[in-house]
Amino acid sequence: MYDCGFTKENNWFRYRAAAIIVEDGCALFASNQKDDYYYSIGGGVHMGETAEDAVLREVYEETGVHYEIDYLAVIHENFFNDNTGTLKGLECHELSLYYMMKPRGTKQLNSNSITAYGDQELMHWVPIEKLDQVKAFPTFLKDYLSREHTGIEHIVTDDRI
Repeated sequence: MYDCGFTKENNWFRYRAAAIIVEDGCALFASNQKDDYYYSIGGGVHMGETAEDAVLREVYEETGVHYEIDYLAVIHENFFNDNTGTLKGLECHELSLYYMMKPRGTKQLNSNSITAYGDQELMHWVPIEKLDQVKAFPTFLKDYLSREHTGIEHIVTDDRI
């Protein structure tokens, strides 16, 4: 399957489906051996796949657990440069749909995930009140998880240097 995205010259675009997973005041993030930050659970939507199907697939691939979708929470337009990681030298534009997943009442996972680059992924439960103390993306999550919501939010972040 092909992800909905492309690279052209020094520009990179991706359509992504991501999960917001919260248990006991903690949000779930992933990390790997190459990058120096935490990132949300999720990944590229495949051609012909709905975003809902993509987030359910990605959550299972990364956590080893079948979570259920609660609701579509955020449409995120993300502009950034990656000067050190796997997208080094590229102008990045990512469009992500973030789904709030239904809590399961346990933090137990069955993760054995490998990134597209062959690195082991690790799962991390980060207390929401400590999100500003770690390098975690998306950066809007601490604020988002600290307040009430009505409807779907549209959030734009521009971290280009």
